[in-house]
Amino acid sequence: MILIDANVLVYLFLRGDKTEAARALVELDSDWQSETFCLVEFSNVLATYVRSADLSQALAHSVLKEAEKFMHARLIAVSNSEALEAAIDFHVSAYDGRFLALARRLNTRFVTEDAKLRAAAPDLTQSIARALGRAG
Repeated sequence: MILIDANVLVYLFLRGDKTEAARALVELDSDWQSETFCLVEFSNVLATYVRSADLSQALAHSVLKEAEKFMHARLIAVSNSEALEAAIDFHVSAYDGRFLALARRLNTRFVTEDAKLRAAAPDLTQSIARALGRAG
């Protein structure tokens, strides 16, 4: 099982500089899990791409449907109280606190490409490269 941030899911479904690494990660272990807020953040990225004309609305809906199918039954909710506690403990947003709270609960490291989040909680986070056993 690999606990992922929305940005890792974005790299898997939308071409970017870390897409190949995200694909390697899913080949290493396809049992990706995340906090339920992951698809909200994923949808926000899609909306941003549509607004900037980097993605059509139809394609955004299609990609969202694929991501929802991939993450079906792999989303775990944390309570708002758990998220708040993690946000306070690590000095991060309550959004990021949700993911850190889940990592704490599952006693695993959370894969994220958010360098600030990794710096705030280095014992609970890792980059895609690190999860693949590479430097980074």
